[in-house]
Amino acid sequence: MSVLHPVIVEVTERLRERSRDSREAYLRRIDAARGNGVHRERLSCGNLAHGFAACGPQDKERLREGHTPNLGIINAYNDMLSAHQPYERYPELIRNVAREAGITAQMAGGVPAMCDGITQGRAGMELSLFSRDLIAMATAVSLSHDMFDAALYLGICDKIVPGLLIGALSFGHLPGVFVPSGPMPSGISNEQKSKVRQAYAEGKATKAELLEAEAASYHAAGTCTFYGTANSNQMLMEIMGLHLPGASFVAPDTPLRDALTREAVLRVAELSAPGSSHLPLGHIVDERAIVNGVIGLHATGGSTNHLLHLVAIARAAGIELRWDDFDALSSVVPLLARVYPNGYADVNQFHEAGGMGFLIDQLLGHGLLHGDVRTVFGTGMDGYTQVPQLDADGRLVWKPVSKESGNRGVLRGVAEPFRADGGLRMLSGNLGRAVIKVSSVPEDRLVIEAPAIVFHDQDEVRKAFERGDLNRDFVAVVRFQGPQAIGMPELHKLTPTLAVLQDRGHRIALLTDGRMSGASGRVPAAIHVTPEAQANGAITRIRDGDMVRLDAVHGRLDVLVEPDEFAARVPASADLSAHQFGMGRELFGLFRQNATTADLGAGVF
Repeated sequence: MSVLHPVIVEVTERLRERSRDSREAYLRRIDAARGNGVHRERLSCGNLAHGFAACGPQDKERLREGHTPNLGIINAYNDMLSAHQPYERYPELIRNVAREAGITAQMAGGVPAMCDGITQGRAGMELSLFSRDLIAMATAVSLSHDMFDAALYLGICDKIVPGLLIGALSFGHLPGVFVPSGPMPSGISNEQKSKVRQAYAEGKATKAELLEAEAASYHAAGTCTFYGTANSNQMLMEIMGLHLPGASFVAPDTPLRDALTREAVLRVAELSAPGSSHLPLGHIVDERAIVNGVIGLHATGGSTNHLLHLVAIARAAGIELRWDDFDALSSVVPLLARVYPNGYADVNQFHEAGGMGFLIDQLLGHGLLHGDVRTVFGTGMDGYTQVPQLDADGRLVWKPVSKESGNRGVLRGVAEPFRADGGLRMLSGNLGRAVIKVSSVPEDRLVIEAPAIVFHDQDEVRKAFERGDLNRDFVAVVRFQGPQAIGMPELHKLTPTLAVLQDRGHRIALLTDGRMSGASGRVPAAIHVTPEAQANGAITRIRDGDMVRLDAVHGRLDVLVEPDEFAARVPASADLSAHQFGMGRELFGLFRQNATTADLGAGVF
């Protein structure tokens, strides 16, 4: 492990100093909640009897006695989502492992899990971002019975893992381990799928052909194999020390996956208060772990959604992470992975090339990662430079990762990165602040200067395309998409349309106070614009034909209008009443009214 890069030291120290009071207050709260010993011992007889009433004789006896760990299971299972379907059998597996170890485990509760892939372009997408905070609340409710000494968190996809972690941090006195289920087998290549999507957008493929391509891509149990938010979540949990080493991308329903799940049960029992290595989750997620998460995001070209989620996660731990921290780290962390949409490969190929073990080994070896952190594995990050395997007797062992990438087209060392800097950058200017993902944007499209075409709905973009109105250079300004307006939906539905126009040679970009998918790629997109339109941000004063300059090289986002004229304009407004009802949206009015700005995580806490 090399000497830590001075910029990483500086960012971490700045983050620690900025967060000193809020972090100390958080640690005081969780340490006070931890108290002494097993909390069940302080329950009344009536409380405790309710808590074990439905248990079998063996579990009931152990819970009555009260001195052995009882593990809570928080499960995001449903069998509609491929990534979460494998979790159906996990509670029974976990309970059996616990019984064999002389302890107990109970399903503490379930949390909702929705899929952005299913709700793209639909009304349900307007609940998506807020589902993160709802999941955090459901996690807290699940743990509120004070029956548990530690918890296992079962979740994978976009808002689920951040929501689980925010909820877990509100119970940060409890140890916890995150338990993944792994990616589905590779289907047709993501590049093939993308080509069919673009062909359909141009009217060159039928709906039946499009559905066939999609079904050949999303075809089995497990996480979608492109590197969007779901798989960025798994990377984060591992590089932050909340998974077991090498657990992120092992296939579901395999002997190795089951062995890792069994080991997670045993490990979290050791971390519990009655265990041998007590370590609360809130002490693992510190400033160094947060910085490591940002570094991992840059090194892999991860999802832009984590410019929201990591900020919200950090706030839940009393840590004031800012977009400026992402920007500073991006300048020194090289891009080491090319996984679709930033390359041709999927996460299975990334894993086969050396995956997380190789990535972490490279970062540690060049002083680009905090190694001296606490982890659920009981080591620093050096323990995460290993690969899990089953030995000849079927026992789980960890072997050192290879020092050579198994596929340099997918994964490289620090000495030969795909890019010298990270894949995420911040933009600022007279339009406010925004985020852009540049890891797959062509070099000649990093600076776009073109006239604005203003939209208040993503469907308006599609209709304009179908009318033939967009065959020119332009910046699509899609506003009133922020958290306070309509819940900040992803606008991934625009990707095929905009990609077609870019492929025709037009210089185009997207500018929005909404989100793009974790799968956003080749088209330059300034997203998460803050202040948002609903808060009368500068984006409301853009008019059709205004020249907009998006400069990802120098981190600028400006409208090229005389300042006095621009300031004097009356802000545009939008009738959003149609977005406030239907598909459950009426239940989320309080979330919209109380949402923070995007740079503070776009949450309600």
